[in-house]
Amino acid sequence: MFAGRASVVGVAAGSGGKGGKFSVEELYGFNKKPKANRVHCGKAERADSKKESKEKEESVLASHILEAAKRVMERRRLEVYLKECDVTIEESGMAYRNLGKSGLRVSCLGLGTWVTFGTQISDEMAESVMTLAYDNGVNLFDTAEVYASGRAETTLGNILKKKEWRSSYVVTTKIYWGGHAETERGLSRKHIIEEVVRAMTFVIGQGMAMYWGTSRWNAVEIMEAYSIARQFNLVPPVCEQAEYHYFQREKVELHLPELYHKIGVGAMTWSPLACGMLTGKYNNGVPQGSRAAMKGYAWLKERICSDEGKHQLSKVKELHLLADRLNCTSAQLAIAWCLRSQGVSSVLLGASNTDQLLENLNSIRVLSQLTPAFIAEIDLLLGNKPKKTKKEARC
Repeated sequence: MFAGRASVVGVAAGSGGKGGKFSVEELYGFNKKPKANRVHCGKAERADSKKESKEKEESVLASHILEAAKRVMERRRLEVYLKECDVTIEESGMAYRNLGKSGLRVSCLGLGTWVTFGTQISDEMAESVMTLAYDNGVNLFDTAEVYASGRAETTLGNILKKKEWRSSYVVTTKIYWGGHAETERGLSRKHIIEEVVRAMTFVIGQGMAMYWGTSRWNAVEIMEAYSIARQFNLVPPVCEQAEYHYFQREKVELHLPELYHKIGVGAMTWSPLACGMLTGKYNNGVPQGSRAAMKGYAWLKERICSDEGKHQLSKVKELHLLADRLNCTSAQLAIAWCLRSQGVSSVLLGASNTDQLLENLNSIRVLSQLTPAFIAEIDLLLGNKPKKTKKEARC
């Protein structure tokens, strides 16, 4: 579970003040003020000048040591938090979780190719984005046969072939909307080999995939697939891809946790920034060059300009103030908020350039700051926390 826990900056000590805890400044003595030395002779003044110069140098050095110490403590606090959540963290700073209750370890942040690979960005930029993601510990890359009419899969495959990263990554793809002909879409035997659960079992048995999951299925459908798999000794799904952000919460927070505990199905979530709405770039309208201004995204522009969209954007402005308190961006807070949810194995990011990706990857460091009190403050601001009905509570 990614729920934050309260953290204390400081170290316990014998019987010191402040309840036996000291700040980094106190531990290293950086908050001590130099004693005043009042002398009037010229020689003493020169000595005083040298002393002041030395003290300034020491002060600069002390500030550098202090910043380094704080970064070390922040990392250690994050490591302790993630260890409690059964999450490992590597030198790259990336955290890893099991995909559902399978043994597959995936990065908590994955890279999606929707609306970017094969359309919005060049193949060269796609390679730069993928390389940056991989170098920062991302091992999960998501695509689908429908993205850019198949070009996204081709671009992704070409990059992986060129990089020769061997078995150090995981690729997920989706089947359904394969083409325009009746036999090029759906989940029929013609399209993928055989009907859903049996088809996926065959694909895994042939070594074409290692695991399978669902995308945009409801809890009843997923449970039915699992039951069929158990009944006929087939391979059950391990995850569900679902939309999840501040304004889309019910499925991931109410229904998927039940499936996670009962049958081990984890959540791989997408659109953590609600198509860019949560970054704040639409707070003053739809800027040129943004996704909502692109051809084919009139639905997004309509959503932003609707009454509900305007209400949500007003919430985004308030959330920006909360992000400022954590010294992070609105996007980083939104992504970390998704990661803290129970049963979420990985959050898929979309990026059109390396700077945007790097900013979003740094949301990992915000995770340990999301204390229960802070999450409660976000819930109060949003006013949309899902509530279980009596029937759901008895399940």
